Amino acid sequence: MTVLNWRARADSVAAGPDPFDIQAVRRHFMFLDCGRIVTNNAASTQPPRELLRLQASLAPEYENVHRGQSAASQLMTARFEQSYDTIAQFLGAPSRACIALYRNTTEAINSVMYSLLTEFRDGDNVVTTLMEHNSNYVPWYAMCREVLPRLGRRVDYRLARFDPRTGELDLEHLASLIDARTKLVCCTGASNFLGTRNPLAAVRALADASGYCQPSGEKRSYLLVDGAQLVPGSFVDVRALDVDYLAFSFHKLLAPFGVGVLYAKEHLLDASLPFLYGGDMIAEGRVFPWQVEYNALPWKYAAGTPNILGAIVSAQAVRILVDLALTPGRPVYFGTAKPLPRAAVRSAMERISSWNQQLTSRALDGLEAIGGITIYGPRDPARRTSLVAFNLAARDPVSVAEALNRAGVESRAGCHCATLAHHALGLNPPASCRLSFYLYNTPDDVDQAVAAVAAVTRRTHFRLLPAEYPRSRLRPR
Repeated sequence: MTVLNWRARADSVAAGPDPFDIQAVRRHFMFLDCGRIVTNNAASTQPPRELLRLQASLAPEYENVHRGQSAASQLMTARFEQSYDTIAQFLGAPSRACIALYRNTTEAINSVMYSLLTEFRDGDNVVTTLMEHNSNYVPWYAMCREVLPRLGRRVDYRLARFDPRTGELDLEHLASLIDARTKLVCCTGASNFLGTRNPLAAVRALADASGYCQPSGEKRSYLLVDGAQLVPGSFVDVRALDVDYLAFSFHKLLAPFGVGVLYAKEHLLDASLPFLYGGDMIAEGRVFPWQVEYNALPWKYAAGTPNILGAIVSAQAVRILVDLALTPGRPVYFGTAKPLPRAAVRSAMERISSWNQQLTSRALDGLEAIGGITIYGPRDPARRTSLVAFNLAARDPVSVAEALNRAGVESRAGCHCATLAHHALGLNPPASCRLSFYLYNTPDDVDQAVAAVAAVTRRTHFRLLPAEYPRSRLRPR
């Protein structure tokens, strides 16, 4: 694949003592042309211009994969298959055989539920937590309350508490819920409401000690991690974490919408039933009236025609993410199929994590000084991801977010699909306002967002028009 022209024109001046070159990073993003202060990154991040150009550049050789002998089909197939290799390398997975692509994190988690559905025995249970995104609770609720009862099978779900003051997972309560009938433990890597980074090594140890007898003969509970908020801003090594399943979405990692990832241990994918049937998941020519044979991994989990361009562009999002963190003025990995070294991935993700932590610390310090504010989750920025959810006394969170938008600050209000956690805190309505940051945000973005929140508490009209940004057509007049 040809390396694309970055047109970065970076001056390579580092922002302060930190080697993270924020000004060079920001030159790759188009949203700045509209003067936007993007602080809703926990929902979706912004794509760099190079990724959008890449998608357009694939049009001349646009063709299906695994379904043709033309040169275009062969080239597109090679690029598509390389995308699996890139994703596996980014996660530290052994090979592409451990990767399945879906539309988003939600579908990836549902695929695990449906693949394991027939393995659950009467009297089994699933353990998850009250801090989960709905996508890591509702599938298990539906399985236990709606699907398996129709098959005459009784399986329970159990919900572990979190400390309402600190937002930390209650490990003692979690341990009390896991027993010899716990087939699966489901836990978010980082809460999209509380921001809490969960101690996955401790959760893994509890799952290992359950003694549940899996079909493979293993005596342990499987561990599924919702990595939607963890993977985009952290160094993740699936083998070091020893997770059985991990899911995340690329739209929270610079790519356009439409591609989610499921990592699973190869022996689990090999033994499990597919989530979807038909098309590429069938071995070539192996359909008979008496037998159907499935394709080799990872294509066993690639039913139908896949999101080909989405997979290629999403894998390149990983590569440009590494480049932006390490060498924002020039491409090293983006636009290529060269291997992604673990050392480069670690260095890049640790640099991004450190930058995000600085932004979060600044936001926490500023918001805590505002009267009548309630901030949720850990106060230590090292124990949370780069988001801060809060409520203002006597203010509806939706109206707060609307006021912030009038001030030019993009936030999000609602339950953030973490409805259980909002109910657990007794919030009525179950909602909060949330600011969330990513690698292209600056301390000035944080300061202006905090100033806007403070202005809302004073009920003053507050509008931000930074001199260095052109007036945005998106801003209300």
